[in-house]
Amino acid sequence: MTDSARSHIFAKLRQVSRGAPTTTLERELQAMGRAPGAALPCPDLCAAFLTNVLRNQGSVDCTGNRSETVKVVGQYLYEHYHSHRLVAGNDPRLAAMPWRDAGVLPRFGSVEPGEPVALSFARLAVAETGSIITWTGKANPAANNLLAEHHIVLVDSADLVANTEQAWDRINQDMDKSGRPRGINFIAGPSSTADIEGQLVYGAHGPHSWHVILMGDVPETALQEARSIAGL
Repeated sequence: MTDSARSHIFAKLRQVSRGAPTTTLERELQAMGRAPGAALPCPDLCAAFLTNVLRNQGSVDCTGNRSETVKVVGQYLYEHYHSHRLVAGNDPRLAAMPWRDAGVLPRFGSVEPGEPVALSFARLAVAETGSIITWTGKANPAANNLLAEHHIVLVDSADLVANTEQAWDRINQDMDKSGRPRGINFIAGPSSTADIEGQLVYGAHGPHSWHVILMGDVPETALQEARSIAGL
C-alpha cells in the first residue's frame, strides 16, 4: 500500500468517525468488506488444518470418537514419556472422557512444577493458520496452554473453521450467549524463539512440543493427505 493510499483511507476513517452515530459506523464498516483469506493448502478443511499444524512444527492424530481419542492419548503419552499421567483443565468435555479405558491418569486442575504434560480442549480451530483457540478461566487454566513442557490439544471437527474472520464470528456469537471469558488464546505451534542469526529454538518459554488430535467426522484420507502436502 502506498503512503498516499494509506493517508486517504485514514482520512476517510477520521471523517466518518468524527461525531458519527453508531449506525453510520456500522454501515461504513460493512461497506468496506473483508480482505480475502490466505489460500488453504487443499480443498478439504480437515486436511488443510492438519497440514498447517504440521507446518507449524506440531504433530497430529485423528480419531473418530471419544474411546479412540483416549487410546491415542494413552499411546502418545507412553511412547513419548513412558507415563500415563497428565494434567487437564476442569473442562466438562475432558471430565467426560473415558480415561480409564486407556489407563490414562489425568489430574484435573492447573499444571504445577514437575508436571511435564498438559491437555486442553480447544474451543475452535482455524484451518487458515493451523491454530487452535482456547477460552481461559477456572475450567481451562492458561498455565496448561503456556507453561507445560508438552501440550496436547483435542479439537472437535465441528469446531473447525476456514479462517480467522469466521473464528471471530463464532467467538462473538458465543460471547453473546455465555459472556466474555477471562482470556482467549490463539495457539499455532510449540513455543519458539530465534537467535540473532535467525535459528529457531523450541521450548524456550513454553511448550517444547505441541500435539493436536482432531476428533469426530474426519475424512479417512485427511491425515495422509496432510502429511503428504507437508512433505512428511
